Amino acid sequence: MAGVFSLPPPLLALLLGALLGLCGLPLPWSVLSVLPLSGVLAYAASARTVEGVPGRLFWSGVGYFTVHLWWLTAFLGKIFSFPPAGVLAFALFVLEGLFLAVMAYPLTRLVRSPLARVWALAGGWVVLEWTRFLGPLAFPWPTLGYTLLPTPVIQIADLGGVLLGSVLVAGTAAALAGLWVGGWGLNRQGRGRPVLLAALCWAAALAYGLTRTAGEGPVQPMLVLRTDFDSFGRAVGDLTPEEQLASQLEASRNRQPGELVVWSETALTASGVQTILPLFPGLGISGLGTPYGERPERNSAVTIDAQGQITSREEKAKLVPFGEYFVLYNGPLRSIYRVIENVLGFKLRDMAPAQTVHPLTLNGVQYGAYICYDSVFPWVARSLTRQGAQLLVNPSNDGWYSGWGVQQHFMMGRMRAIENRRWLVRSVNRGVAGAVNDLGQPVDILASGNQTQALSVRPRLLSGRTLFNRLGDWPALLLALGMIGYGVRVDRRERR
Repeated sequence: MAGVFSLPPPLLALLLGALLGLCGLPLPWSVLSVLPLSGVLAYAASARTVEGVPGRLFWSGVGYFTVHLWWLTAFLGKIFSFPPAGVLAFALFVLEGLFLAVMAYPLTRLVRSPLARVWALAGGWVVLEWTRFLGPLAFPWPTLGYTLLPTPVIQIADLGGVLLGSVLVAGTAAALAGLWVGGWGLNRQGRGRPVLLAALCWAAALAYGLTRTAGEGPVQPMLVLRTDFDSFGRAVGDLTPEEQLASQLEASRNRQPGELVVWSETALTASGVQTILPLFPGLGISGLGTPYGERPERNSAVTIDAQGQITSREEKAKLVPFGEYFVLYNGPLRSIYRVIENVLGFKLRDMAPAQTVHPLTLNGVQYGAYICYDSVFPWVARSLTRQGAQLLVNPSNDGWYSGWGVQQHFMMGRMRAIENRRWLVRSVNRGVAGAVNDLGQPVDILASGNQTQALSVRPRLLSGRTLFNRLGDWPALLLALGMIGYGVRVDRRERR
């Protein structure tokens, strides 16, 4: 152990962050994230200089995001058809580390004692997670609350969303880190009290989770697809819309009476849609997109009636930064984007997000349909259920992701089901298709295969509103600010 702590500060901070990143992978032991996070907080807070705290947190952040998002290196290597191009992902890892350092610097100047800094940094970490949900370049992929999914404790998400889970993880980590930087005596200036309080919070959260039961409501039979198209090949024209359509129709032909058919993101294309829609196998919901390169581009979810007519339409709310939305695409950076387009062999997407979201209606039922990346943002599903959506439907294309990215995306979808107490149905390309109940538990899923497959699912239509549905992130944010305030109080007390 002495050898570990004799490592250079950047290397040790990097190692602690990497251990935290391992807990961000969809594995049963992810709940252990509390332990490496407590190490990150304690090591950063114990730096001897004001500059040392954000410096250590920067390197921990780089390690955290590198491990958590390592699959991005394979994605970039594939999209550029040049594996070494994966090194470009490190620009994102470094940027996220900088965000942690920027968060830490003013808090480090606000409070001076290591114990106070532990609490201020823990609260600041959660606030920083909240900011990652904001703006056109938002990327909230790594969020601490998701690490609670393997346990019943995650059911507290219906009270304060995924960020309430982050508060529990960060607060517990701060309590443990406080012992490390302040001594192990439980009565020494009350430093053991936060640990006891954290234990009580975990017990209460566990009891809450174990007493949650699945909601009761009418069953809506549905048929979902898991396709296996090469997203990159489709982008460059190696896969034609006609070939894709034929495969989906073949998989859907065994639809049972009363089943609603759900197809994935951009399973239909707007080009020639009037001749395609009559072929759609009955009532259903499908992704509808424009062919690559056509302007203006739209990415929609639509309901289709028995006559093959579109009855309602919803646009994608959150566009993937530098995937569907490019900063200054038609401005000063246009020449750079043109070079990238020449390398890739197809035009970059330049879309506009939906200004508002609303449920889709079919046969008197309201469906909260949101597209692919929308599932990463709690406010989208929350807004749809606030407007009366009885079932969440997520047409998606996970063919762009690689490795752990596919499972991480599915984890986020499960969280949306818990936050709003709605069943979730996913029809997806190269991802996890199927149904998740209102407890976030997968019920029937398809997660692998090298051909298009269909799965009959029986989700329930539910109503009612959760506390998170009513209040959003405010409970979690107030608790995060409370941790910062507690750090200020501790600092004043220790100075006296």
